[in-house]
Amino acid sequence: MHHDKRGLPQTAASAEAMTAFDATVEAYLAFELQTGDRLKETLTLDPAMPLAHCLKGCFLLLFAKRNLAKRATKALADARAAGAGAGLTPREAQHLAGLEAWLGGDLQAAAACWDAILVEHPQDIVALKLAQYLHFYLGDAPAMRRSVTRPLPAWSEDLPGYGYVLGLKAFALEECGYYAGAEAIGRDAVARNPRDIWAAHAVAHVMEMQDRAEEGSKWIDGLEPAWSGCNNFAYHVYWHRCLFLLDQGDTAAVLRHYDGKVRADLSEEYLDISNAVALLWRLEQRGVDVGARWDELAEKATRLGEDHMLIFADAHYLMALAATRRDKQAEALLDSLEDFARGQGTQEAVARDVGLPLGRAILAYGQGRYDDAVLALQPCRAKLNRLGGSHAQRDLFEQMMIDAAIKAGKIEIARTLLLERAETRRDNAWNHAMLVAAERTLTPN
Repeated sequence: MHHDKRGLPQTAASAEAMTAFDATVEAYLAFELQTGDRLKETLTLDPAMPLAHCLKGCFLLLFAKRNLAKRATKALADARAAGAGAGLTPREAQHLAGLEAWLGGDLQAAAACWDAILVEHPQDIVALKLAQYLHFYLGDAPAMRRSVTRPLPAWSEDLPGYGYVLGLKAFALEECGYYAGAEAIGRDAVARNPRDIWAAHAVAHVMEMQDRAEEGSKWIDGLEPAWSGCNNFAYHVYWHRCLFLLDQGDTAAVLRHYDGKVRADLSEEYLDISNAVALLWRLEQRGVDVGARWDELAEKATRLGEDHMLIFADAHYLMALAATRRDKQAEALLDSLEDFARGQGTQEAVARDVGLPLGRAILAYGQGRYDDAVLALQPCRAKLNRLGGSHAQRDLFEQMMIDAAIKAGKIEIARTLLLERAETRRDNAWNHAMLVAAERTLTPN
């Protein structure tokens, strides 16, 4: 038995292996490209470390790809076998239970496992991070805030990783609408550790929700040099910069950043594709010619669209197919989603209640059936949070409904939605432009 850098006991073969595990966790918190290599090093030093195998399973599930689930299942089996040989602490056993629940499709149960760890071990930063991820994709912002707030009194500046915990707190506060507190804590976290891209991203979210576009662009520009070793999560922060540039009306710069940053490596990661889809839709809605950029996204969506690991991702895959009028592939994805929705897991329920009506609305929008798009979206609009993702990400679907309502001639519906959106986005340039257009339609000269 050894102890991690925060003093928690852990089954490990040597102090060297424990140090390597700590480095893996640090890399994970910093979204480093080297995270996988750090984990491989840990397992080379200690092939029977239960938590290292468990973390491997969690990392594989974070990719949200069906073909990696089998490898995650093996990682869980390896963790159990290692635990059978060396013994497991109750904390380690609870980590394994979280991975098992996640693999079984019960995201609520998995989040509950990591939250339970934090009751007795509030300094378990892996549990903190995984709980936030799951609450985020459960669309439960209050649970995300509670999850990080409860353990926080057990933390202090002297504990390694304290800044990362502040970053988690900042993002949770932002998603709950506590913008002043979120920004202050996020800035504190970044001041402690400029490499903390999650905390920087939390502050960018505040600026997005408060329509502080120029300030947001400068914030990201100033911190970008610190993220040279960051993995593809950096593309998401560059997506935020594109949103700021879009609000400033600089669509040429958005396209440059799209090609050079957001889609620099044309990856198949669901978050990268979601970023790209959301940007291209916004650009086209503003009348910008995006050329053939949709095509590679649609090709990837065809390959990935039946994974159904996250319905949030499925919705974006459908948008890529609808935008390129690949109606046959879009219908096949919807049929697959309907079959998936008959299951009993967390995402299956999301597919039934939100994914299917949203998917039908997306297809209708792509086909120019704007009336049908509005009708399909109306019943599920209040449940869009269950897709997971942030307010900024889900705003795409709000904008789609507004645009569809205007194009369908349902101006009163569009105006109502715009006025409602203005309650939280008072200075939003897109909202103002669309509201002016709606008012002109209602009161023509």
